[in-house]
Amino acid sequence: MTVSGIDRLHSQLSKLEDMFPGYVTEIVEGSIVMSPLRPFHNETIMRLWAQLEAQLGPEWGFISDVAIPFSDDFEFCPDLAVIPAAEKNRNLTCYPPDLVELAIEVVSPSSVRNDYEVKNKQYAARGIPNYLIFDPRTGHLHTLWNPGPDGYLGRDTLAYGGELTVETKLASLTLDTSRLPVDPEAGNPS
Repeated sequence: MTVSGIDRLHSQLSKLEDMFPGYVTEIVEGSIVMSPLRPFHNETIMRLWAQLEAQLGPEWGFISDVAIPFSDDFEFCPDLAVIPAAEKNRNLTCYPPDLVELAIEVVSPSSVRNDYEVKNKQYAARGIPNYLIFDPRTGHLHTLWNPGPDGYLGRDTLAYGGELTVETKLASLTLDTSRLPVDPEAGNPS
């Protein structure tokens, strides 16, 4: 049995995550990128997970910060991804991108470019049908759909505050954004 370069690198990333708790580690454009996690980041993920779980059937499962290798140059760990429950129940350390039906990222100060630009292009190029970006810095949700080779062709920007309906390939999802945290010190960088 041989071990591929991506398997070796994934193994090294796992060791880095163990050495640096509180950071998520990804491969972006061939470089290892470590991003610190913040309370608002985790709170947003937990609130979204609970809302989505209540709306999607038992055939769908959720993974968070689990590796999804795209190529030797890109391995992402979406903040939240929806995949078939049967695959999630295999309890693997990484999953192929073609299983992801919905990817969700929560922007932090160190992930702005990756979440808005790099992942937009990579997720779309791999055919992930819907990509949602929640930005606690600005209090906005960006919903992207219709994946193309250079990014998503459809995009809406919605301000947090009350219930928002997002059309996805999975279902029409209603998300209550009124309790999602907004960073009071971030100002409005958009």
